[in-house]
Amino acid sequence: MKNMNFKRKLPIPKDIKEQYPLTQELSRIKAARDEIIADVFTGKSDKLILIIGPCSADREDAVLDYCERLAKLQDKVSDKLILIPRVYTNKPRTTGDGYKGLLHQPNPQQASDMLEGVIAIRRLHTNVLANTGLSTADEMLYPDNYRYLSDLLAYVAVGARSVENQEHRLTSSGIAVPVGMKNPTSGDISVMLNSIMAAQHSHTFIYRGWEVDTTGNPLAHAIMRGYVNKHGDALPNYHFEDLEFLYNAYSAKGLQNMALIVDANHSNSAKKYAEQPRICKEVLHSCRHSAHIKSMVKGFMIESYLENGCQKIGEGIYGKSITDPCIGWKETEKLVQDIAALI
Repeated sequence: MKNMNFKRKLPIPKDIKEQYPLTQELSRIKAARDEIIADVFTGKSDKLILIIGPCSADREDAVLDYCERLAKLQDKVSDKLILIPRVYTNKPRTTGDGYKGLLHQPNPQQASDMLEGVIAIRRLHTNVLANTGLSTADEMLYPDNYRYLSDLLAYVAVGARSVENQEHRLTSSGIAVPVGMKNPTSGDISVMLNSIMAAQHSHTFIYRGWEVDTTGNPLAHAIMRGYVNKHGDALPNYHFEDLEFLYNAYSAKGLQNMALIVDANHSNSAKKYAEQPRICKEVLHSCRHSAHIKSMVKGFMIESYLENGCQKIGEGIYGKSITDPCIGWKETEKLVQDIAALI
């Protein structure tokens, strides 16, 4: 193939897991967290979930620092909230250009190294769990790569550009933890609901060279992240009327464990990161005015890091996003405590 250079064969997930294993104690902690998180999506628990952290996990030291602070905050709000660190190690790029995440570039200022990337992402997710007791969330940008982290992740997101893809939907049906399906960038709610239906059903398909059967994932659910109109304008879908519309459309599908996570950034905020606290509080206000909206809303996705805003690669500001802008730690701490006080 003239246009594709096969550089080297990468280790399969089983080999990477054997080289970088989880201890029995970490596996136990992760399993216990899985049950607590699942109870929210099935309605057994009335706690809310916050999938919270940097837009992209660009450097291990700052991400671990952030997650260690988050663990202390979790202790303060444990009666109301479950905090899942957002450790996103691969990033979709609209044009294909730009930093694609730790998986591609363990050092954002150096060339791609996929083997080092696979090792780096497994090490980071493992170290967060070991240092904080908090199991993590990541985006499933490449379904084949999910198995490198399948014993570590507490939550998986399928992005707006991937949610229509058959492989993402079928792979999600074989995942045992909650998988959030975002609405597509067009905002078509039926696409998101169809992806949830596909993920909740059993399937037979080819995965990593194997013929596999899946049982379906009853914890697959919706993420509303806003959308873009034909003129490229960002429009929100977190308002009361949007939530009412989703509840009715969701109910008509007859899906299991009807659940919604509201993404407070992206097109919902038009990437105005400082709007995230206001958006979360407006959704909670809607929950107070509608019992069925309250029953559907299970939490929020929030982009947050140590420093406000974002920076260009190479500026070197510790704990500041090199992709989308995030709220800083001071704002994060206040938002988490405010949400806990409002529910």
